[in-house]
Amino acid sequence: MITLGDLASLVAAHPTELALPVADLTIAGRTYDLDAQPLLMGVVNLSRDSTYRDSIAISTESAVRRGRILAAQGAGLVDVGAESTTLRAARVSSADQVAALVPVVAALSVEGIATSVEAYDADVVRACLAAGAAVVNLTGTEHSDEILDLVAQHDAAVILCFMPGPTARDVGELPVDGYPIPALRDHFAPRIEHARARGVPQIVIDPGLGFYYANLTTPAVRAQQQAALLASTFRLHDLGVPVCQALPHAFDLFEEEFRTAEGFFAVLALLGRANVLRVHEVAHVAAVSRAMHALHITP
Repeated sequence: MITLGDLASLVAAHPTELALPVADLTIAGRTYDLDAQPLLMGVVNLSRDSTYRDSIAISTESAVRRGRILAAQGAGLVDVGAESTTLRAARVSSADQVAALVPVVAALSVEGIATSVEAYDADVVRACLAAGAAVVNLTGTEHSDEILDLVAQHDAAVILCFMPGPTARDVGELPVDGYPIPALRDHFAPRIEHARARGVPQIVIDPGLGFYYANLTTPAVRAQQQAALLASTFRLHDLGVPVCQALPHAFDLFEEEFRTAEGFFAVLALLGRANVLRVHEVAHVAAVSRAMHALHITP
């Protein structure tokens, strides 16, 4: 349960973190003040195994078209992936990922649309950065030195995802109860410093809400954990870097109205001072963000 009293207590217990700024983020030559306004990160999935059906593009042409639409709706970054992170999804070889991703990244980049590539394989990262990707959404910890070096060479940014296992596909259970903030700090602090040491100054962290964990036993339990962490985002700001939150779509709770779910969770994320929102429904979340700003509903 999350009550108004819980939110008030959260703020009262951590007033210092609530006021902490995070570093600006530069992507493809454009610098974002993420304390002033969150960056929306729209999603294009090239895997038919992806759970959000409306984000799936079945061809290069449809992926590029969706990327253009997301940018027009307000996405400052378009995240493209070729392998679903769900546990039952088919594995996609690095060669097949490259073949699917590179034409999309190249086409969007030529049009001035900043792209991120969701990947954990160094060959995939290398090809996509060469094609113009501005961000690597790093869903693994294997080969991290090689990948970070590639990011540095291309003057790109990296999103470090909460990764208890070697890749998102290898995580069965959430290893800590309820995403405690100290455990997340302990996970991310050395990875941030390591990325900086490899020459990558543009860093974002993602606590990993988009990934499935078997020990979050029901959709309601999973959504409760996610909602609590969204509201607590600001407690990670003492790491100094922007925090990306993947907004849940909670099909089991919203059923046929699932396309409104991200707007609902966006309210908690924005109150929690999330800096980057990874979303499928960009237009809807953008409208929620504008309304909150207009009504001065702030942390």
